Amino acid sequence: MKYDISSKVSKGGMEMSNILRIGGLASGMDIDQMVSDLMKAQRMRLDSIKQKKQLAEWKREDYRTINSSLMSLRSAVSKMRLQGTYLAMKAVSGDESVVKASAGTGAAPGVYTIKVERLAAGAHVTSDSAMGSAADKTTLQSQFGLGSAEDITISVNGVELTVNTGTDSIYTLVNKINGLTRPDGSGVGVKASYDANLDRIFFTTTTTGSSAEISLSQVSGGTNLLALLKVDSYTYPVTGQNARFDLNGVTGLEQSTNEFTIAGVKYTLAGTSASSVTVQVSRDTNAVFESIKSFIEQYNSTVELIKSELSEERYRDYLPLTDEQREKLSDDQEKKWEEKARSGILKGESLLYGTLSRMRSVMSARVDGIAPVVVDGAAVTHNTLSSIGITVSAYDYNDGKLYLKNDGADLKKALETDPDGVLKLFTQATGVDSEKGIAKRLYDELDRAIDLIIDKAGIASVSSAYDNSFLAKQIRGYDDQIEKWEKRLAEMEDRYWKQFTAMEQAISRMNAQSAWLAQQFSSGR
Repeated sequence: MKYDISSKVSKGGMEMSNILRIGGLASGMDIDQMVSDLMKAQRMRLDSIKQKKQLAEWKREDYRTINSSLMSLRSAVSKMRLQGTYLAMKAVSGDESVVKASAGTGAAPGVYTIKVERLAAGAHVTSDSAMGSAADKTTLQSQFGLGSAEDITISVNGVELTVNTGTDSIYTLVNKINGLTRPDGSGVGVKASYDANLDRIFFTTTTTGSSAEISLSQVSGGTNLLALLKVDSYTYPVTGQNARFDLNGVTGLEQSTNEFTIAGVKYTLAGTSASSVTVQVSRDTNAVFESIKSFIEQYNSTVELIKSELSEERYRDYLPLTDEQREKLSDDQEKKWEEKARSGILKGESLLYGTLSRMRSVMSARVDGIAPVVVDGAAVTHNTLSSIGITVSAYDYNDGKLYLKNDGADLKKALETDPDGVLKLFTQATGVDSEKGIAKRLYDELDRAIDLIIDKAGIASVSSAYDNSFLAKQIRGYDDQIEKWEKRLAEMEDRYWKQFTAMEQAISRMNAQSAWLAQQFSSGR
C-alpha cells in the first residue's frame, strides 16, 4: 500500500504536478504497480519515437563519416588536377661530395656542369690565444683579476651593450651579445659563445657571404675588454665570402650561400672541385607513379567504405534499446545489441548508389583531344585509364575499384613513353565535357556528391540549431514529438492517480460508514 503527498516528481523523464496519491490503503490493491502497468503500454509509443530519433542520428553519423572520406579524396584529386604533379623532375649529381642537386617542375631536362672554386662562408672572430682566466668566473672582475668594478660599453655591428665587471660574468656578456637587436627588431647577425676548456670566446655571423660581417669596438670604460677577450688584434670589420663557381661554361658566378636555385635546379655546394661535375636533370616518372598509386589507394578506400555501408547486413529485429531494456542488459550485451541495431543503417541508400555509379562512370570514361604517340612502332593514344594500365573493376564485390595492371609496369611505361599524354588524361582543361581530364571530372563529381550528403546529413562543424539538412530537421521533429508525448504521459499518469485516489477515498469513506453502522448495531443490542 502507498500513501504519498508529493511535490513535483520526475518519472520516466517526465515531470508530474502536485497530487495527493493514496495507493491501496483502503482497497488493499497495489495501485503503484497498476498505474505502472497502465503507463507501460502508453510509453511504448514514446519509446518508438525515441528509437526513430536514434536511428536518424546514427544515419546522420554514418553519412558524415562517408562525407569525410569523400572530402579527403577530393583533396587528393585536387592535387591530381594540377599539371605540376605530372611535371616532377629529378636531378642526379655526378659527385655529391662537391654538389647535391634537386629539380623543380620549372627545370629543363638536360645535363648541367658545375665547377666549384670556393664555398660560401660566414665571418669568424676567435680569441687568438687563451685569455688566461682565473678559476673564479663569477664576474668579469674575478675572472680577469681586475682591481675595481666598472661599466664597460662595447659595440657589436653598430649596436651597443654595457656590462658591469663587478656583477656581470663572461656568460652574461655572451647572453647579452646574443640578445642584441636593432631598433627595427632585427638581430645584429652575430652570435657569441665561450668555451671554458679552451678559455676562448667565439664570434660567428648568422649568415654567409661577403655581406656577412663582424665589427667589434669599445665605446667606453677604462679597461680594454676586447684586449681581455683577446680579439683586439683583428682589423674590423671581418667579413665572410661568397661561393664562387662556373656553371655551364659561365665562369666567376657567385652566391652568398652554398644553397641556391638557378633555372629551376637547386644546388647545394658541399666541396670544391678541380674539374666540372655533371648534374643530370630529367623527368621523375617514379614520383609521378607514386602520386598516381597513392591516389588509387585513397580512391579504393573511399569506394570500399561506401560499398561496406551499402552491403552491411540490416537486423530489423534489433531496434535501439529503450531505457528499460538497457537496465536489464550487461555492458557487453548492450554493446553487442547496439552493433546489430546500427548495422546496415545506410543499406540500399540510393544517394550512395548514385555516387558510386557516377564515380565509376568517370573513371571508365574516355578523354577526347589527346594526340597519339608511337610506342614500339605502333600508334598509341593514352586517352583512358585502361590505356595507361589502370583498370576499373566490373560490377562484382569489388565494384568500381581501380587496379594497376602488371604490378604497375604498364603505367610506368606510359609515363616514360608519353608523359604529356598522361598529364592531359588527368588534367586537360576545356569547355567541352568529353575533353575534360579524368581528375577534373572526378573533382566535379565529388563536389556534387559532398553537397548532396551535406543537404542530407549536414556537417559536424555547424551547430544543430543552424543545421537545415534533411536529417537535422527530422531529428528536431522527433524532439518535438518526444516533448509533447512526455507532457501527455505526465498528464495521463496524473489522471490515473487522481482516479485511483478518488476510488481509495470513496472506499475509505464506505469503510468508515460500515464501521460506524457496525458499532451502532452493536450498541443497540
